[in-house]
Amino acid sequence: MLDFDFYSPEEEIVLPLYEECGIRVFVKRDDLIHPYISGNKWRKLKHPLEHARKENKSLLVTFGGAWSNHLLATACAGAKFGFRTYGFVRGDVVENPVLKLCQLFGMELHFVSREYYRDKKALFYTHFANSKDAYFIDEGGYGLLAAQGCSEVINELNGRYDHCFCACGTGTTLAGLAIGINNRQWPTTLHGVPILKGGGFIRDELTKLGVVNQAQIRLHLDYHFGGYAKTKPELIEFIKAFTRQTSLLIEPIYTGKLFYTVHHLIAQKQIARGSTVLVLHSGGLTGLLGTLNRF
Repeated sequence: MLDFDFYSPEEEIVLPLYEECGIRVFVKRDDLIHPYISGNKWRKLKHPLEHARKENKSLLVTFGGAWSNHLLATACAGAKFGFRTYGFVRGDVVENPVLKLCQLFGMELHFVSREYYRDKKALFYTHFANSKDAYFIDEGGYGLLAAQGCSEVINELNGRYDHCFCACGTGTTLAGLAIGINNRQWPTTLHGVPILKGGGFIRDELTKLGVVNQAQIRLHLDYHFGGYAKTKPELIEFIKAFTRQTSLLIEPIYTGKLFYTVHHLIAQKQIARGSTVLVLHSGGLTGLLGTLNRF
């Protein structure tokens, strides 16, 4: 087992809208797990890193865009747990604070064209087929072991909630939460907020990741604000107001869209009075570094 103690409490946030609608909203503060191995990034890395260690692998190879929280989390985790790290970065050679941090933690970066980046397995085998030390970790940590780590959120909760919300990129976190809820046989409605346009593909990903029963899952496909890393003025204004009112820092890529969705559904009376709601804060606050000019 990896030697890593972390702190992720449940914290209630009280806003006039929630009180008016008779709804209690709690946040699972996975953003407090670690400054860089943050939120669902730790959840998704935990079991792959344990597996890599059991397999006597010493080099973690993974993938991401130029502002990838996953690349940064993997780089930091490698430094913490004694792995070398290598990151394939999608697109032209650039410099930014996130990639600089990756390098500070010891990650070797390799920029590749978007065309070559599409086939990640091919990239891995082209460069590391003869390496006995290399261990493949998919973009965003996607995979069955990652979903297993995310499922453990449910066992940490102090009680059962009527609704549980999370942001969705690859669908791994949502799959893990679904598995955890199904294992506990809770009647909780699980809500996924895809941050990509056309997020309906998440249903297929849930099946691939072992979610047999999707009856309790609702996908909210209209809160992507134009697609990945896209924003609109109303999202930015919401984030500014929410952060001022709650002291809870969120960003426009994932968690801003997530909390906007929760707020909007409550305002539209789509959550019943008397309900308890849990929102998973999945961390990734370094995403703010690439978006501060929008504020």
